[in-house]
Amino acid sequence: MNILERLSSELNIRLPQVEAAVKLIDDGNTIPFIARYRKEVTGSLDDEQLRALYERLNYLRGLEKRKEEVRAAITEQGKMTPEIDEALEAAQILAEIEDIYRPFKQKKKTRASVARERGLEPLAELITEQRDTYEPSIEEAAAGYIDAEKGVETAEEALFGAMDIIAENISDNADFRKDIRALTFDNAFLTVKNTKDEDSVYSMYYDYTDKISAVPAHRVLAINRGEKEEYLKASVEISKDIILNYLSYNIVTNAKSPAAKYLYAAIADSYDRLIAPSIEREIRSDLFDNASEGAIKLFSQNLKNLLMQAPIKGKTVLGFDPGYRTGCKLAVVDKTGKVLDTAVIYPTKPQERTEESKRTVKRLIEKYDIDVVSIGNGTASKESEIFIADTLREIGGKTKYIMTNEAGASVYSASKLGAAEFPDFDVTQRSAVSIARRIQDPLAELVKIDPKSIGVGQYQHDMKQSRLDESLSGVVEDCVNAVGVDVNTASFSLLEHISGINAASAKNIVKYREENGEFSSRSQILKVPRIGAKAYEQCAGFLRVSGSREPLDNTGIHPESYDKAKEILKKFGYTAKDAASGIPGITKTAETYGVKKLADEIGIGEPTVADIVKELEKPGRDIRDSLPTPELRSDILDMSDLTPGMVLDGVVRNVIDFGAFVDIGVHQDGLVHVSEICDKFIKHPSEKLSVGDKVKVRIKSIDLQKKRIALSMKNL
Repeated sequence: MNILERLSSELNIRLPQVEAAVKLIDDGNTIPFIARYRKEVTGSLDDEQLRALYERLNYLRGLEKRKEEVRAAITEQGKMTPEIDEALEAAQILAEIEDIYRPFKQKKKTRASVARERGLEPLAELITEQRDTYEPSIEEAAAGYIDAEKGVETAEEALFGAMDIIAENISDNADFRKDIRALTFDNAFLTVKNTKDEDSVYSMYYDYTDKISAVPAHRVLAINRGEKEEYLKASVEISKDIILNYLSYNIVTNAKSPAAKYLYAAIADSYDRLIAPSIEREIRSDLFDNASEGAIKLFSQNLKNLLMQAPIKGKTVLGFDPGYRTGCKLAVVDKTGKVLDTAVIYPTKPQERTEESKRTVKRLIEKYDIDVVSIGNGTASKESEIFIADTLREIGGKTKYIMTNEAGASVYSASKLGAAEFPDFDVTQRSAVSIARRIQDPLAELVKIDPKSIGVGQYQHDMKQSRLDESLSGVVEDCVNAVGVDVNTASFSLLEHISGINAASAKNIVKYREENGEFSSRSQILKVPRIGAKAYEQCAGFLRVSGSREPLDNTGIHPESYDKAKEILKKFGYTAKDAASGIPGITKTAETYGVKKLADEIGIGEPTVADIVKELEKPGRDIRDSLPTPELRSDILDMSDLTPGMVLDGVVRNVIDFGAFVDIGVHQDGLVHVSEICDKFIKHPSEKLSVGDKVKVRIKSIDLQKKRIALSMKNL
C-alpha cells in the first residue's frame, strides 16, 4: 500500500502537497508552524487539513506495521503463501488483517483443537470433499475413529468432533468474515430493551430498534452509556437465513452429497457459536468508534469556537461566583487581568443579607470604576442575576452584566495551577477571578482548564479518552498559535501550547523572565535553557516581544523572513521603524502593485508576501478582534416570563448531534432541534450553527416542571 497515494485520495489533497507535508512532519515540524510558515511548500494546507493528514498518516503507518508483524508471524510458522501475502497487502482496515491472521494465531483450547488432538481432522477433510457417494459411508468411516483412550467413545462423537473442526475452519476464513461483516452491517438491526422498569433518562430506548447502518451517532453513545448503567441491553439482530444462505452457497458445492447434511449443521454451528458473537462485537465496536470520532470532531469544533470568542478588552470586571450557604465570592480584575480586590456577600438564601450585599457591590463599582459584572451560570445564578440587575438599576450609569459559562472554573480553582497562581485565595475566590478573566480573554483563561471540563461536548466520558485528549490538545494548540502571545506577559498555561514549546521549556521561559526581567528581543529566547535552534524556529513567529529594538519582533512575521519584510518596506518607501505602529493602507498598496509581481521580485512565495503585508499593516493583530463580542445586559427574564411565540435574541452555548442549546437569558438554555434550525433540511446542526453565534429564536414551548424550553429558528 502506498500510504501517500492513499492519503491523497482519501483527503482529496494533491499528492505533491501530501508528500511535502509528510516530509515536514517527519522532520519534526509542528502543525501550527507548517500551516503558518510553510504555505509555499504545502500549497497552503491549513491546520485542520494538516491535523487530518497527520492523524490518518499515523493510522495507516500503524496498519502497515501490523501487516509486517502478521507477515513475520506467519512466515515464522512456515505457512506464508503468495495468496496470503497478496491478501495482507490488499487489506484496508485492521479487522481484515486480523481475519487473515486468525487461522495462524495460537488459540486457547477449543472444541476444534480438542477434536484435532483426538485425530479427527482426516474425518473432517473427508466430509468437506463432498463426494457423490461414500464407500464406506461417512457414519461407518466415523466408527473407525472410536478410541476410548483419546476420549472418542462413539461414531457420533467422532462426527461431532469433525464438525467442530469444520465449524472453526469456516469461522477462520477471512473472506467469509469480511463478507458476513458487510452483510450484517447492511441488513442487521440494533435492538434495545430495558432491564429496569423504572423511569429514567433512557426511557426512549426501552423498546428501540433501528437499522445498524442508520443509527445516529448520539444514540449509539447514549445506548452504550445506558448499558454501562444497567438500564439497557442492546443486541445486533439479523435474519439468520441471510448469512446461512451465503455460507451454504460458498461451502456446499454438492447438495446431493451424503456429506451435505453434516456441512449444513457445521455451518449453522459455526455462525451461531463462533461467527455471530464476534461479528456482533466488531459491529458494536465499529459503531462506537465511528460515533466517538463524530463526537470528538464536533467537540473539537465547539471547543475551537469557544476558545476563539472575541475578548472584551479594556474593561475592569467584577467576577461574581454565585452561591447559597457559603455566600457569593467577588473578585475585581483590572483591564490587564490583575486582581485588585475580593469580597464575600450573602444576598441569597439562607442569610439573604440583601441590603448589606448591595452596599458592598456599589462600593466596589464606584471605587474601581467597574465596567462589567461577570456572573457565573452555576448554582444560585438566577438569584444572583436578579440581585445584580436590581443593584445596577439602582445605581444607573454604564455598568452592565453578562452571564458567563463557568464550566471548568471549579476545576481550575482546585487545581495545582490555581493554587500556584493564587496561593492565598480559597477555591471559590479563584473561581471568581476565573469567571472575570474569561470574558477579558477567553483563550488565556480557558487553556488553564482541561478541555473536557469546559462543557461543549456530548458523552465525552464515554469515548476513548486518549483519542479525545489528542484531538482537543490539537485544537488548543492551533488556537493559541493562531492568536500568538506576548512572551513577557503570557502565562505558563499559554506558553506550553506554543509551537515548539513543551511544559518544561514553558517553565524555563517564565523562570528566565522572573530572573532576568522582560525579554528585549525574540533572539533572546535562545538564551532560555532547552530552547535550541529547532525549538526557536518553531516558536519564534508565535511569540511577540513588544518594545523590542527590532519592531518586527512584535509581529507575526517569522525572523527567517525579516530581510524579505524589510525589502518590501523599502520598496514602498518605509522602514522597520514605520512598522512599529503599523502602516495603514500597505495591504492595498501591495495589491495595487501586484502580489505576484512583488513575490517574484523579492524571491518568496505569494502566501508569505500576503501574510507579511497584513502584519506590517497591523502589527500583532488579534484575529479575534474581527469577531462579534458577547452581549452585555442590564435587563432580566425568568422562565415564567416566557410565552410561546415570543422572539428573543440568544447565544449558542453548545452544538450537539441533534440540535443546539441557546442561552436566551433565563438561566436555563433552550434547545433548538436540528429540524427547527432552518427551513431546509440539514443533516447536522453544525452546518448552520457554531458555539458563540448570536441568533434569533422563537419560543415553541415551555415546560416549567422539567425546566425545558423548546426553540425554533424557522422563518426568522
